[in-house]
Amino acid sequence: MPSLKAFQKLEIEGLDLRSADAERFNMNDTIASASDLEHLFEVLDRFRDIMGNPAAFTPVTIVANPDFRKIAEQNFTDYYYEPFTTTLERYTGNQKAFKLWQEGILRKLFTPQLHGREHLNVNHWMMALRNNDPHTRLAFIEGVTGFVPDQYPIVDYQAAFQMKDPLEFHLHSGIITESISLFEKIFGYKAEYFVPPNGVFNNRLNKILADNGVKLRSVARLQNEPSASGKRRKILHWLGEKDKYGIRYITRNCLFEPSQPGRDWVSSCLRDINNAFICHQPAIISTHRVNFIGSLNQLNRDKGLTQLSLLLEGIKKNFKESEFITTRELVDLMTEK
Repeated sequence: MPSLKAFQKLEIEGLDLRSADAERFNMNDTIASASDLEHLFEVLDRFRDIMGNPAAFTPVTIVANPDFRKIAEQNFTDYYYEPFTTTLERYTGNQKAFKLWQEGILRKLFTPQLHGREHLNVNHWMMALRNNDPHTRLAFIEGVTGFVPDQYPIVDYQAAFQMKDPLEFHLHSGIITESISLFEKIFGYKAEYFVPPNGVFNNRLNKILADNGVKLRSVARLQNEPSASGKRRKILHWLGEKDKYGIRYITRNCLFEPSQPGRDWVSSCLRDINNAFICHQPAIISTHRVNFIGSLNQLNRDKGLTQLSLLLEGIKKNFKESEFITTRELVDLMTEK
């Protein structure tokens, strides 16, 4: 969400920004500012494992955003995007944010991997804009794509790789290839781990990932794989599974979402970690940026970082021999011969 003003304006216009789990994202989540990153890094660096390594985040990264100005100038006939580093420069307080990304990489606190080109189903979003869907047009004016439309029979805008037409498979192939290339251009190394936006992904696209050097992919234990016809099929997966293209699957087995009410997230995550270790698995913790963002609501960031500190203290107390590793290091462990 670009601003609370944008949130309030769109809600007045009738957009549903509070359904399901959307409210905490729409009221708290925006681009991570330099201040957000500095506070997060301070917490991560404070906690060291038995090898002296700091706690580490793997921020799965969307490398581009829609270029709203160019799209409007072309009257919605063509789609344009900009690197996320360009978006960062436009946001107040973010001018030095990317330097902190680079610093986090050097300090092994923050090792980006790939989430996609956009967190947006470009094809269906553009169709709605061309058809003058009122809510989509209103959100466009405010620079917002992250809502579920209720007046237009299409896929969830956030599910970048959902499909309803066979031609979309080729469109998605091109998007993946471009995202991998842009990732390397921005960060100076190849992405090795891929997390599809909203988890929606056709497994045949794994070939594109493998051909471009990606080795691991996140997947739910029970995947609802979309097909070109719009239907889905259920597939059971397990941690470390290897597909025919050589891609290995990661199933995240621990959950930590302190901005979501209704649960003691520190205790529940520690239980998840314990269960992973009992099963002789790495504890792979899933969390979201929204938990640590304070630009829209500083109390949200303060709460999230306090809870993160308590979680890391609990790990050091209860699992004294545990080690903090980045996903790049996990890639090496899972793919070594």
